[in-house]
Amino acid sequence: MLRELRRRDARRRGGAELTYRELAAATGWSHGIIGGYLGGRVLPPTDRFDVLVRLLGASPAEQGALATARDRVEEHRRPAAAPPVPEVVVPPSVPEVAVPRQLPPDVPAFTGRAAPLAGLDALLDAPSAGGPPGAGAPRVALIAGTAGVGKTALAVHWAHRVAGRFPDGQLHVDLRGYDPQQPVDPGDALAGFLRGLGVPASGIPATTAERAARYRTEVAGRRLLVLLDNASTADQVRPLLPGTGGCVVVVTSRDALGGLVARDGAHPVHLDRLDPAASRALLRRLLGPAADTGTVELLARRCAGLPLALRVAATRDPQDTTGGLDAFDAGGDPRTALRSVFSWSLRRLGPPAAAAFQLLGLHPGRVVDAPVTAALAGVPVPAGRAALDELARAHLVEPAGDGGYGMHDLLRAYSAELAAGLPDGAARAALDRLAAHLLDTATAAAAALFPHDHHRPARSTVDGPGAAQRWLDRHRAALVALARSRAAVELSRVLWRYLEVGGHYRDALALHTAAAAHDDAGAHTSLGAVHWLLGDHDRARVHFGRSLRGHRAAGDTTGEARATARLALVHERLGDHDEAAARLRDALAMYRAAGDRHGEAAQLLNLGFTYQRMHRHATAERHLRQAAGLFAELGDRRLEGYALGNLGAVESATGRPVQALGHLREALARCVEAGDRGGEGTAHATIGAAYHRAGRPAKALGHLRRALAIGRATGECGLEVEALNTLGDVLLAAGRPDAAARRFAAARALAERTGDRHGLAGALDGEARTRRAGPAGR
Repeated sequence: MLRELRRRDARRRGGAELTYRELAAATGWSHGIIGGYLGGRVLPPTDRFDVLVRLLGASPAEQGALATARDRVEEHRRPAAAPPVPEVVVPPSVPEVAVPRQLPPDVPAFTGRAAPLAGLDALLDAPSAGGPPGAGAPRVALIAGTAGVGKTALAVHWAHRVAGRFPDGQLHVDLRGYDPQQPVDPGDALAGFLRGLGVPASGIPATTAERAARYRTEVAGRRLLVLLDNASTADQVRPLLPGTGGCVVVVTSRDALGGLVARDGAHPVHLDRLDPAASRALLRRLLGPAADTGTVELLARRCAGLPLALRVAATRDPQDTTGGLDAFDAGGDPRTALRSVFSWSLRRLGPPAAAAFQLLGLHPGRVVDAPVTAALAGVPVPAGRAALDELARAHLVEPAGDGGYGMHDLLRAYSAELAAGLPDGAARAALDRLAAHLLDTATAAAAALFPHDHHRPARSTVDGPGAAQRWLDRHRAALVALARSRAAVELSRVLWRYLEVGGHYRDALALHTAAAAHDDAGAHTSLGAVHWLLGDHDRARVHFGRSLRGHRAAGDTTGEARATARLALVHERLGDHDEAAARLRDALAMYRAAGDRHGEAAQLLNLGFTYQRMHRHATAERHLRQAAGLFAELGDRRLEGYALGNLGAVESATGRPVQALGHLREALARCVEAGDRGGEGTAHATIGAAYHRAGRPAKALGHLRRALAIGRATGECGLEVEALNTLGDVLLAAGRPDAAARRFAAARALAERTGDRHGLAGALDGEARTRRAGPAGR
């Protein structure tokens, strides 16, 4: 067996067979012993047989088969009672070299991790790791990641997989860098390594420096795998690094250990949480093939991709309703209880970073940044940034892009538990500081995006509309959640336009409802507008009425004008176009009297749209051109696009398709540029109608389907009804009455539910035309 492996190994390498001298150098055994093993005169002991077959290139599967064959040979030889061939005694000048096998057992049901395993495999191909003993420097890999993410499991699994590449053995130590016990001193770890390498107690030096030197001497010229688990600092690792090549070192740590990467050339292997598919795969292996799919899905969602949590969850009753981190306590074992494991990471932090982690549990959103951290802690922004940097190095937060950081759900739960332990006064003060910071920055961001609205002064600045949009998108959830307890009215006044334009109607509903509870007239206007967009016209009319009364009582003409204009849109949607036009003319007069040219342009736009609904196309076109010109003069590209889009709709309806499509494409581009989801959807719907009139059904269908998708995604019922009706028109004209009937029926049902008289009329007319065209489904 061994001779054939030796010949195959030579063929694979394309060279001569390894000589006895080379094999003796690689294993530390004598030439005579090597000759006895390969010549078949001596059956190698089990441990030496394993070393030889791995050294000669046997695969893991072959290793198992060969080991079985070797055992059978041994059993066959026993009854023969043949006199054994004595081993050649190693001369005293060539001492036997110990081969340590210190790896912990491999991890059961190890799943996934193809990319990090490939990264570690690449380490073996580095010149100093795969070249002749003594060449170059040792290769060092640093596996870093958050607590419970499976760093040790990956390292141990990989080490077992490649152990055959290291005939001189494998060393392992748990440095306990994050345990509640005292971390292992490097000197103690070195003493353990030296004993494993065969150095007698009397030969182990007294000091750490001397032990490190003796260790480097012992491993020089040997091929060893060294696993340094749970390191907390680079200084804990450095004395344990071999001095020459031939060895590979794998370090695991919750800290990024930047010094080990920069100074010692460690190759970083960042270990992220398992994705949902890998989480489910691990659970199925742990629970067995008969595991209920619903149970697997439920546990995968609970465990945030943490292998430790998944393994603990697999040992518990999936119907256990134990909440929070209590659900991840495997029989009181602190090494598998997530709360304990997380707390050990926290103990390694400096006081400012530990305090910041606790305060982050108060934050109602999922993403934080340095200013937010500083506001919660009541410190300058550089100090908040330093605390976040330390938390990131400890993998207690993870980058979320653009300077932001987040936590997975289980770490968030742990942080929230800690925050619940803060004194009431400290928690209130931190939340007040956070609210003040978020409100001030939101004000600056809204002013950058919508400079023509009326904004209160802000101390903060935002670097342009792009940065403002990103900041608001990142902090939207926190702003809405914060409004339930603080600054609801102020946030409603600041964020109403951003939430409407972005199509965040559900968030707007929550925010303005909280503000309207304080009987703020402006909040009632904004809340009514959201109900109008969502198709609840009765509620919209109630809130606009409250807003009108409040603004009139306060003598707020601008607020009254805005509420009047919004109420007019309810009348338009309910089919009372004359009343809508009258109220819009009232609002236009109020804005003009106040000298508010932007408000004036907005009402010219609304009047143009309403006159278009009334088929007064010439009057509509005049108002829309005036609105477009005024918006262009004021520099509001988004609403200029709205005016051009409505102008295009008039041109399409009056037989001017070329002009119409030009204006409509411009409107679409402006809305996309501004991130205006509702405007984008309306532009697609109107372009679809224009293409339908121009006899280009394929183009029409593409735009209408995009409009329908946007309407359904945002919940804007009016847009959805409009898209469905026009889709029905296109499909009917294409000779597909069955498909058209389904679109008209869906539009009718939605219009009846919302009271959209204009949309309902279109749906009923479409159904009548479909019946005249022939039976549906033919």
